[in-house]
Amino acid sequence: MINLEGKKGLILGIANDQSIAFGCADVLQQLGAELCITYLNDKAKPYVAPLAERLEAPLFLPCNVAKSDELEAVFETIESEWGSLDFVVHSIAWSPIEELHGQLLDSSSEGFCKAMDISCHSFIRTARLAKPLMKQGGTLLTMSYQGAERVVENYNMMGPIKAALDSSVRYLAAELGSEQIRVHSLSPGPMPTRAASGIQAFDRLMQDAIERSPLHQLGTPADVGNMAAFLISDQARAMTGNLVHIDAGHHLMA
Repeated sequence: MINLEGKKGLILGIANDQSIAFGCADVLQQLGAELCITYLNDKAKPYVAPLAERLEAPLFLPCNVAKSDELEAVFETIESEWGSLDFVVHSIAWSPIEELHGQLLDSSSEGFCKAMDISCHSFIRTARLAKPLMKQGGTLLTMSYQGAERVVENYNMMGPIKAALDSSVRYLAAELGSEQIRVHSLSPGPMPTRAASGIQAFDRLMQDAIERSPLHQLGTPADVGNMAAFLISDQARAMTGNLVHIDAGHHLMA
């Protein structure tokens, strides 16, 4: 039985109760972890606040990673309130909707760079800020997708960006290993989240996953949470730098 009693962690990316980040937070809290929950902005706060209360989160803070000071402020609060940190779940991705719906060939430098900053480099910044607080080691998790490994119809600009994120995980795992900080990328299959709804023909993508995956089903945010719990636990202390698929085996199929 996984026991996360005494572990403290930061959850980035909850938008509503269908979010993968919330699925992770719910599992981790049930297993005993104490959580810091963030929300994007004042518009998002009313949707996330009841979830933070449900999770009994002692820290509930704004965090828009596109604003240079907000991520830093979150870690300053964690340091002053907790003094240390055991894990981070980073579940943040963004691109301009018009560019997500267009070809990679037509993406603008500005749109691509901003999407890369929010979806990928924010994880690197998070790792840099988390390192001093993970005094006894820790775990950093982020969310990928199989569109990073192969061409997925309509995933477009996000494919190369997620590929960069996966590569960043490997390099961070190598750089932080001496600190006993473990880094992993989780790759859920298609799930009906708000973020995924921006992908064109997403219903067709989910149906294809059900039909073609060996287990003929979709994963759920709770399934991702269960894998996150294992990787955060001491039972996974000899693992780092992995890309872990939670997609009913869909990534196996040509």
